[in-house]
Amino acid sequence: MTTDLTAPGAHRAPETGTAPTPGPGTRPGPASGRRRPPVLAVIAVLIALVSLMPLGYVVVMTVATGWDTAVNLIFRARVGELLLNTILLMLVSVPLCLVLGVGGAWLVERTRLRGHRFWALALAAPLAIPAFVNSYGWVSAIPSLAGLWSGVLISVLSYFPLVYIPAAATLSRLDPSLEESAASLGLGPWRVFRRVVLPQLRLAMTGGALLVGLHLLAEYGAFAMIRFDTFTTAIMVQYQSTFNGAAGNMLASVLVVLCLLLLVAEVRSRGTARYARVGSGGQAAPGRMPLGRLHVPAQLALLLLVVLAVGVPMWFVVRWVVLGGSAIWTPGELVPALVQTLLYGVAGAAVTTLVAFPMAFLAVRRPSWFTRSLELSNYVTSSMPGIVVGLAFVTVSIRFLPGVYQTAFVLVAAYVLLFLPRALVSLRSGLAQAPRELEEAAQALGVRPLAAFARVTLRLAAPAAAGGAALVFLAIVNELTATLLLSPNGTRTLATEFWAKSSEIDYAGAAPYALLMVVLSAPMTYLLFQQSKKAAGQ
Repeated sequence: MTTDLTAPGAHRAPETGTAPTPGPGTRPGPASGRRRPPVLAVIAVLIALVSLMPLGYVVVMTVATGWDTAVNLIFRARVGELLLNTILLMLVSVPLCLVLGVGGAWLVERTRLRGHRFWALALAAPLAIPAFVNSYGWVSAIPSLAGLWSGVLISVLSYFPLVYIPAAATLSRLDPSLEESAASLGLGPWRVFRRVVLPQLRLAMTGGALLVGLHLLAEYGAFAMIRFDTFTTAIMVQYQSTFNGAAGNMLASVLVVLCLLLLVAEVRSRGTARYARVGSGGQAAPGRMPLGRLHVPAQLALLLLVVLAVGVPMWFVVRWVVLGGSAIWTPGELVPALVQTLLYGVAGAAVTTLVAFPMAFLAVRRPSWFTRSLELSNYVTSSMPGIVVGLAFVTVSIRFLPGVYQTAFVLVAAYVLLFLPRALVSLRSGLAQAPRELEEAAQALGVRPLAAFARVTLRLAAPAAAGGAALVFLAIVNELTATLLLSPNGTRTLATEFWAKSSEIDYAGAAPYALLMVVLSAPMTYLLFQQSKKAAGQ
């Protein structure tokens, strides 16, 4: 609903769209600003073009390799082995994440589960633990951990919250009248859930499954630690041995194709059905179903899941910290890593939020196929693994801008492309809560347009911008592959130092870095959970 906030006596444009004639002593009305701001449009186009650079890199490298060589490098036994590993990993892990995520969300949001507020946060907590730290904890517990099923274990325990969080947010806002109508027609609880609730969770489930799949394709550290070969681990091996060789580039092209196929599959699986309440009156709060005899098994199941996903890795992180004693807390190594992580995190979050603003503003204030296309272009790069984006920046910077190779500028630019949608989605949500009419009312009262924009729109959008920046910060703290490829010489972040020490089997030395990453990630994970709840209510 749009509220008319134009001040009394202010001149308004007629319905035909002609601009009003300013009265004496009045400023020109804001109607002239309804055209697409050319500066913002140009900036948004430039951002979109830069964001497509990694995709262009893959295409150019494939063409430069030559058809015959590319075919020979792609259609070989090693690629088939990696493809089989990847497909099996996704076929097993994604459905398990869906079952655990949706099942946990339903127990927390729609049943009379004791302590449901505690479980709501506990089931989101695994996102605060990077997947490679999770793998580190499990390898500490079971040193022989390796292979496909170990990869499934680590993947499911690390990524099921990506399904749980949107599913829980959706379930908490569903209109119960549909379920009540189905029950009145004689459907039992499970049939109501299958035929009424699950269809309304379709977007949350497909979106969560897409996120899980993209994380599985991009993950490096967790799978390298358990010696499970995927495209990302193989590309890193190729890069370390041949530096931008043709074989690594062809593996990257296959990986990008898989990412794009996932995006297409998610879009096609959304369907065209709409589940929105259109009647009058307020929406009732969803009811909670009694669990009866299933209450204790449900509590035990959730406890087991949280213990496996959070308890095991954190137990061994703390155990290694205790065993290492004071010797592992070396300020000369820990402090620089912590400071540089914070600096890169803050710088990357700030730049990403600034870069996202023109796109978010156009998407909200000037919606069209043009702005929608620009917005979607950013999601293509963000869906690519960090190693592909890193390789693109390595190649482009060496060939065209050698002076910026292995500088902080390139690393921050890679962070911006990888995590731009996190800030974009939050900013778009915040700007949508700041209607244009509020600016127009301020201008009608004599406030200059730029001042009105700063005092009204920016102030209202600030919390969402801060939330988006926090999510980008969380991602940067835990980013490994692009940082390994692009960081300047001498750069130490918590993730890279953890990886260096754990690769040398110095698990005690790696423990403080793991602990600090979790401490930094925990509040951001809580913010992500709270934002998802708010977004579900919009």
